[in-house]
Formats: sequence, C-alpha cells, structure tokens
Amino acid sequence: MIVSQKSAETTEAGKLFIVGTPIGNLEDMTYRAIRILQEVDFIAAEDTRNTIKLCNHFDIHTPLISYHEHNTRVAGEKIIEYLKTGKDIAIVSDAGMPCISDPGTDLVKLAIEQEIAVVPVPGPNAAVTALVASGITPQPFLFWGFLARQKKEQKEQLKKLQRYEETLLFYEAPHRLKQTLRNLTEQFGEERKIVMARELTKRFEELLRGTLAEAVEWADTHEIRGEFCLVVEGNCNVQEEVIEEWWTELSIKDHVEQVIEQKEIRSKDAIREVAEARGLGKRDVYQAYHVD
Repeated sequence: MIVSQKSAETTEAGKLFIVGTPIGNLEDMTYRAIRILQEVDFIAAEDTRNTIKLCNHFDIHTPLISYHEHNTRVAGEKIIEYLKTGKDIAIVSDAGMPCISDPGTDLVKLAIEQEIAVVPVPGPNAAVTALVASGITPQPFLFWGFLARQKKEQKEQLKKLQRYEETLLFYEAPHRLKQTLRNLTEQFGEERKIVMARELTKRFEELLRGTLAEAVEWADTHEIRGEFCLVVEGNCNVQEEVIEEWWTELSIKDHVEQVIEQKEIRSKDAIREVAEARGLGKRDVYQAYHVD
C-alpha cells in the first residue's frame, strides 16, 4: 500500500527536517536552511562542536542535540519522543546532506515508522559536486561512498564493480587513499580515467584528473591531505555474456516434460512456464506438447 506524506499537512507531531549544510564554503548555506535551523525546537548534530560554529556564524541560537553513529539508539529514541510531542527537529551532518554516508538514515527510518513527517531541505553534496566538475560522463552514476577498510573485502567489492558501465563515486580518507588507488588499478586496469577531488568549495580546492596509473604515481610522490571524492570512469568495454539455457537443445515437448518432472507441477503450469522461457504463445507450446 502506498503511504502519502504531504509536508504542508498539519499534525500533532512535529516534523523532522533533513537540512543540508556547506561542505566547506559557508556562502553555500541557503536562506531556507538558515530559517529552518532558527525556527525548529532542536538541531540534531553529528558533532555539536562543528555545528555550533555554523550556528554562531549565522546567528542561530537553537539548542543542539548530539546524534552520531555511536548513540543512534539512545539519542534516536529521545528525538522521536520530542517529535511525538510536537517539537520540530532538524538533523544536520558535519558537512553536506545528512543520510549520505551518515547515521541520519537511521533517524529518518525511525521517524517514518512512527508516521512523522520527514522534510528534506536540499544543500551541497561532495559526491555530486565532484561529479559535475570531473569531465567524466555524469550519468548514469553509482554512488558507493566509503569502500570496505579491509584489503580483502575492498578487493571483493571492486571486483564486482569493475564491470559496471556507470560512473562510480567513492569517498576515501587520506591515510587509505594509496591502497585504494592500488586496488582500483589492480581490478579496473591502469588506463581507466579517474578524478580525485579534495577541499571542494574551499580556498585550496583541487581536482586531479588522469588515469588510475597516473593517480597511483601521484599518490606515491605527494603528501596526501584531506578527504577525497573519487570519480571513476565506468567500464566502456563490457561484453555481454551469452548464457545458454539448459533447455536449448531440447524440443518443446521434452522441455515441458523436464519441467513437469523437475518441479512436480501440472502440465498446464509447465506449458505456461515453457512459453514464458522461450518467448512463445501458450497455444503453440500446448500444440507442440500434445503432438503425437
């Protein structure tokens, strides 16, 4: 059943606002975001030390609640109780949109379960910002976020992703960048294009464009600072695998009989299944099956 939520509806419960904040440049803060943060009863912040700086800059005096990956259950239940009593609460992350590589997702799910309105207030996002400036085909794209930290698990993830034709977006910490680039090169090949973006929207914003081999060489010869957003070209050489069905060499009649035997179903049901598998009409399969 489809459940409708209309943000303009008035209910006894409060609303949970998902508020995007700047990823580096405070000039990217929207008028609406400032107004919402000023008007709500509480702001749920990933790191209150960072958020208080933002609030001070924009003259926002709303009380803060700490909400991060280590207290999602306790703080989440507290926030839901506030919302049930009619309090409006905004959730913010340290930078960018909450719920993207961020524990805000858990709070949103809780609110929806309790039939509390969830209102998005759009703002900057590092991955999309890097994507549009990368020069790599922007759509379709797949946002992955942070890869697994363990080398073996990361390689398994990349082995699956290397066949994707979509542009791939990753986040990576500076101390893990070298190993991640090596793993990408091993799985994707040296010539795959990559853009490494860091300090986006800030004074020292930098986009490094090249191949994976060149990215590895750069990482080995430069001091690595700041978190990175990696935009990796999709696989342009995917070859469709031709999978031969087990029934290819069987006649239609033998195919129906095999399905009846394997699944222990009636001939009527088997005929329907064979027709769907072969892209034929049921009448054609019926006639072929009952032919003497």
